[in-house]
Amino acid sequence: MSTDFTSHPAVKEEQVLTRVLSSGQQVMIAIGGAIGTGLFLASGAAVPAAGPGVVFSTLLVAGISLLLGAALTEMCVAHPAAGSFGLYAEMYLSPFAGYAVRMSYWLSQIIVIGGHMVAIATYMGFWFPNVSDTIWILLFSVALLYINARAVGTFGEFGYWFSMIKVVAIALFVALGVLVLTGLIGENPPGLSNYFAHGGFLPKGWWGVWLAACFTFYSFIGIEMAAVASGEAKDPEITIPRTYRTLVLGLSLIYIVTTAVLVGIVPWNAFGVSESPFVSVLRTIGIPGSASVMNFVVLTAALTAANSSIYLVSRTLFSLARAGMIPKALGAVNKRGVPINALAIAGIGLLLAVIIQTRLQSSAYIWFIGVALFGALFCWLMIFVTHVAFRRAWARAGSPPLAYRSRFGENGSILGAVVMLAILVSTWWAPGLRVTLEASLPWLGLVGLAYWLSPRFR
Repeated sequence: MSTDFTSHPAVKEEQVLTRVLSSGQQVMIAIGGAIGTGLFLASGAAVPAAGPGVVFSTLLVAGISLLLGAALTEMCVAHPAAGSFGLYAEMYLSPFAGYAVRMSYWLSQIIVIGGHMVAIATYMGFWFPNVSDTIWILLFSVALLYINARAVGTFGEFGYWFSMIKVVAIALFVALGVLVLTGLIGENPPGLSNYFAHGGFLPKGWWGVWLAACFTFYSFIGIEMAAVASGEAKDPEITIPRTYRTLVLGLSLIYIVTTAVLVGIVPWNAFGVSESPFVSVLRTIGIPGSASVMNFVVLTAALTAANSSIYLVSRTLFSLARAGMIPKALGAVNKRGVPINALAIAGIGLLLAVIIQTRLQSSAYIWFIGVALFGALFCWLMIFVTHVAFRRAWARAGSPPLAYRSRFGENGSILGAVVMLAILVSTWWAPGLRVTLEASLPWLGLVGLAYWLSPRFR
């Protein structure tokens, strides 16, 4: 087995992308995908499942994301490529495993794009309640496809600054929330009352905390984006470990603190997904114009998340095409180094958003969460399994020491795989998420059929 990533044919096929992304841009591309509708809208579904105990749900998923980040960093430093964890599954498990991971990730991100676009339409409804959601979805879809068609450096710069907007906004929101909780601004400060009212800190018990983790997990989908971006990273040995340290620790801190502030200001049984909980909180505080400002921030968050997801689906299709598993034309790049044909296929997710929103209306967003969740859980599970196989294969080959070595090792990835399986099974009991398991067999059947029909299989 080759220990030099440039000599492995599967990796070498992908070395046509431009390596210009800095560590900061990689972090912000991933943050662009992770801090999106999961935090700003799906938290409205997580809080009712656990009450204030949702803070523990966030801690649990943050711990698993730490294990995932370490495993991905180790593999990405050894093999930086756009196919990332899908390519590693092909190399260390089997060609079908690699295809299943990449295709599942592509499908999940296509559905995630649809969810983001539905959320964007919801946010626009705050200002323009009489304008059809379809208009907003179509308008912003064209804009996002245009941005992704630009050179990757331009895309990275866009993602960096627009992701920075929401990071700064969250910091200001937390600071404002702390002032409200302590009574330094506003009237009738809630103090700690909302943490223990309406059934106590754990009104749904530890089972509720566990079920809320299913929704909280959705907020962490996106940290694997930095692995996909490793194919266009400059100085991978330096930037990738730095990227994941910043990303995982930063996101975990943001989510834990923000969730604690949310449930401290508004009673947990008042949350929902008809509007962003952040907007609800600012409406409760009563600062003139603040709800409108926050609605602009969550709109920006949804746009950057959709933008990052479009980036992902184009690179995933590019990787599949380069591996000979789908038509080679989808692996072509334009003069800017952008896989433009693969990018065009991302429009499927945008079209899906229009269709589902039209048919399901108010329940559309939860449907998108539920279906996309299966693909994400499957991919995280396979990342952990692949890392175990990677470690064992590396040791068997007598390879030199890894440039980056995860402190959690095989045991951390085995633990992560077990938790992923447990969360997947538990979605059957999570409110509105039964569709996650219902989608599993058709999903895997579709992937298996597509592999059988793929050019490489024949």
